[in-house]
Amino acid sequence: MIRVLLFLLLVFALALGGAWVADRPGAVDINWLGYQIQTSTTVALAALVVLMAAAIILWGLFRAILLSPGRLSRFFDRRRREKGYRALSNGLIAVGSGDHRLARRYAVEARRTLPNEPAVGLLEAQTAQLGGDRSQARALFEQMVGDSETRLLGLHGLYIEASREGQAEAAQHYADAAAEIAPSLPWAAEAQFEHAAARRDWEAATRILDRNTHNKLVDKAKSRRLKGVLLTARALELELGEPEKAKSLALEAHSLAQDLVPAATVAARLLARLGDIRRAGKVVEQTWKREPHPELAEAYSHIRHGDAARDRLKRMRSLAALRPTSSEGSFAIAEAAIDAREFDEARQAMRPILENHPTQRACLLMAELEEAETNDQGRVREWLSRALRAPKDPAWTADGVVSDTWAPVSPVTGRIDAFEWKVPVEALGGVVEPPIDKALLERAVPELKTVGPSEPASADAAVVAVAPGSASARPASPAPNPAAPEKPQAAAPAAPVEPDEIVPPPAPPSAAVPPKDAETVTDADHESQEKAASASDDAHKAAANEPAPEPVEEKAKTEKARAGNGANHASTVTFPLQSAPDDPGPEGSDEEDPQPKRRLRFFN
Repeated sequence: MIRVLLFLLLVFALALGGAWVADRPGAVDINWLGYQIQTSTTVALAALVVLMAAAIILWGLFRAILLSPGRLSRFFDRRRREKGYRALSNGLIAVGSGDHRLARRYAVEARRTLPNEPAVGLLEAQTAQLGGDRSQARALFEQMVGDSETRLLGLHGLYIEASREGQAEAAQHYADAAAEIAPSLPWAAEAQFEHAAARRDWEAATRILDRNTHNKLVDKAKSRRLKGVLLTARALELELGEPEKAKSLALEAHSLAQDLVPAATVAARLLARLGDIRRAGKVVEQTWKREPHPELAEAYSHIRHGDAARDRLKRMRSLAALRPTSSEGSFAIAEAAIDAREFDEARQAMRPILENHPTQRACLLMAELEEAETNDQGRVREWLSRALRAPKDPAWTADGVVSDTWAPVSPVTGRIDAFEWKVPVEALGGVVEPPIDKALLERAVPELKTVGPSEPASADAAVVAVAPGSASARPASPAPNPAAPEKPQAAAPAAPVEPDEIVPPPAPPSAAVPPKDAETVTDADHESQEKAASASDDAHKAAANEPAPEPVEEKAKTEKARAGNGANHASTVTFPLQSAPDDPGPEGSDEEDPQPKRRLRFFN
């Protein structure tokens, strides 16, 4: 718009000037070399304008002819550069796409057309790396180091080559040289930090991390996490020799990264060792709220040395209440309950884990629970066999390496903060353990009902458990008439006892219904009952001492020894070894327990 206005103003000025000259006519007389020229002023001005235009045109032609060789040379040079830059661009694209042959062709063309271009050396070096010619690539990078413009580029290339060949000292030398030239160079600063951490020089790594944070090469959140890892590593090294210094380092690490489990664990151990029990508990609780972990539970359980098992169980209950939805709380309660011999509470704590996701740790803990409570080797073997096929539990994993303890750097790559608490990668084609069936779960965590001596047992007092392989529960024998003399039950062992089955002993006297007529029970009846109980115990011990056989199809059996008709009484029921809910184990005692045991009772 401005140009249009300027053009209109110029036209208006010319028109105004022409009108001014036309309104003032005059004559021009020129006498030169015997020639006399007379004309009007308007014609003279027009001739002057034409003469000036012709002079300009002639000067332009003369100048074009004079400068044509240089212009032609610059034209061809520009065309060659354009061709070279096009080849350089196509070569970089070929390197990125992995076409080694095409990249080499473009590199040769770019070197021919652009002999002094630094980027051509980069293309040649990358082409050599793509083709696997490490020696040529190294030679090209060394040439770049000699040029001030490409020195950092050459050092970076040499650092990469040294790292690929496993030459840690050479790689560190190149990184130090690059950092000396440009302290804020990101790759050089990161390389210095990684090398200091890999050689476990925690103090040097901390100084480099602070410098990188000051230069804004690392964000604040990541810097706090890495510094917490470095301080934790130093605290672990000084834990035994210098506990005071290790405690301050661990507390600083915990303040920087409260979700860092190793920092909280070592801080709690050191605080408890130095007598600050309350602060140690707070440290564990803060981290547990963010990241429940078995190492935290272990440290919290033994935070006060010399505590009784029930005190540790109470402490585990309060810790699990901080994260009620976490399975680690259930594991912690179950382990503490086993130590305190509170087996019912341990089973109830394990129930949600067994229902949702039974892992190897859960199966092993159930095996420990069965051995501690009942010493039933059949059940112990069953849980151990399930543990072999159960899904794996989380563990400290870094670069494919599974470790029992946390480490600040990876043993494979030397990368700091590489260990993560996660489930290791399962083997391809691995066997997936089916979920625990309802029958096994009910046997593992039964709903118990204690029948005391003051509470009469009714016909509906208990339910007979059915083994997984059986079709249905076996019918119980009818109860004898208390008025009629009871037949000896010693004839019951006449039926053969299967190797994988046991016959539980008869119910204790406190659980049976007292007879209405006490005079009808004679000494012979008591003697026959004692013989039957002794034969049943011998059969149970013989079956428990034999190796566990393969599961066989359960044979249909019925009780042969039936007393007459009458009131209800306790009767024996046979079931497989894996289904025995009240098996006292091979080392069961025949002595009478002064307190009623909480076991499943079977009534007809």
